[in-house]
Amino acid sequence: MNKIKVENCSYTAFSWFAAWLFTIGFLHLSFWKGVLAILLWPYYIGIFVSGLLR
Repeated sequence: MNKIKVENCSYTAFSWFAAWLFTIGFLHLSFWKGVLAILLWPYYIGIFVSGLLR
């Protein structure tokens, strides 16, 4: 009989959530922009970084 190995990925979910909260705070987003940041996270980071480079 083969043993089944189960991996716990809660660390990945926690780190993603922590990074998402950091992004909302760092970019000073409103609540609804924060909700959109879940899907558009790279866009907001790109806008902020492009502003720094100008």
